[in-house]
Amino acid sequence: MSLSRFLLLAAALAICAAGCAVAPAPSGPPARPGSQAADSGQQPTLILISLDGFRWDFLEHGVTPTLSRLAAAGVHADRLIPSFPTKTFPNHYTIVTGLRPAEHGLVANNILDPRTGERFSLSNRKAVRDGKWYGGVPIWVTAERAGMRTAPLFWPGSEAEILGIRPSYSLAYDGDMRPDDRVDLVLEWLDLPAPERPSFLTLYFEDVDDGAHRYGPDPSEGLARALGIVDRAVERLVEGLEQRDLSLRVDLLIVSDHGMSATSRSRVIFLEDYVDPEEANVVDWSPILGLWPSPEHADAIYQALAGAHPHLAIYRREEIPDRYQFSGHERIPLIVGISDDGWSVTTRARFNGCPACFDGGEHGYEQSLDSMGALLIAYGPSFRRQTKIGPIENFHLYNVMCAVLGLEPAHNSGDPARVEDFLRSPSQ
Repeated sequence: MSLSRFLLLAAALAICAAGCAVAPAPSGPPARPGSQAADSGQQPTLILISLDGFRWDFLEHGVTPTLSRLAAAGVHADRLIPSFPTKTFPNHYTIVTGLRPAEHGLVANNILDPRTGERFSLSNRKAVRDGKWYGGVPIWVTAERAGMRTAPLFWPGSEAEILGIRPSYSLAYDGDMRPDDRVDLVLEWLDLPAPERPSFLTLYFEDVDDGAHRYGPDPSEGLARALGIVDRAVERLVEGLEQRDLSLRVDLLIVSDHGMSATSRSRVIFLEDYVDPEEANVVDWSPILGLWPSPEHADAIYQALAGAHPHLAIYRREEIPDRYQFSGHERIPLIVGISDDGWSVTTRARFNGCPACFDGGEHGYEQSLDSMGALLIAYGPSFRRQTKIGPIENFHLYNVMCAVLGLEPAHNSGDPARVEDFLRSPSQ
């Protein structure tokens, strides 16, 4: 083990020692017939991999041979339908809880809690690590309660104590950590002695999201580089599992949180043309506006924006159409603006400060759009082989993961019947 990887592993173990109780011996419900656990008699192992921003059709760019091979060999969905809003934190947390954002409370990447006045944002490290923002039961909590060790590396929510439980192993998010080092750390966790080895692990790679924001979703040299980075990282993981003779005992669930739409500086809505952004109290920006105006300004703000621009739909919180499945939580802003696909909404000051930010790619739009469709591949001993399935909403995946691990699911919105689309029968 290299010194750098030793230090990374030591840091993760130190975090666990500081904040985690020692997990009891593995227990829990019996493994589902046909799962890897039932076949081998060993504790099941699942690695959930997020390729942030990997749109469902990026496989067609021809630069991801490893991912294409896994898609052909395992279960491959036409596309994974994200939840609204199609943003990073809400959808990552939906995948691991089986709850939509309006149910678990991470209703955006930037949130105002109307009860306390506190704000959540990805850059607010204190908020990110505060369990009060996270509703539902993430799968690592479900697994830890059942006696399994877990290691959700860089997964949104994994840095917080949720329902009094932390993962056995975790690290604070570090965007500078190389993809190879992330993979190697997961493999080193799998090298631990059986009583210490995690059964549920995650990997997270932001490279495609960064590349698609910068270069847009259409084929380009820049996007191809980003796609190649994550493909090689998955290849490194697969090879590491094969070298450890684990490829027949470890399942991989490869997902993305959302797709990406092409944006343009010619498709920008300037908010100050209609209202004073200060009076509107914009908490979340493009392409979904989250407005928390004061009571004395709320009606005027709504009236000024409603119908003001043909590519910006404005809704009061209680009037958001049912197709968004975005209602019922107090953190949803009083007024929500939803841009049409490929449009941006900002101010001239923000635009002039970063004009390139509006000429590349963006996400957050309506979840049913093809452009927002995400990647889904399931590969390993528990999953069906050479199986193509139709589009599926991402909140169904929690039940699939629980079935692979032999866990009793917590309350969630997924359909248990969808598990059968993924898991092989004993005869396969």
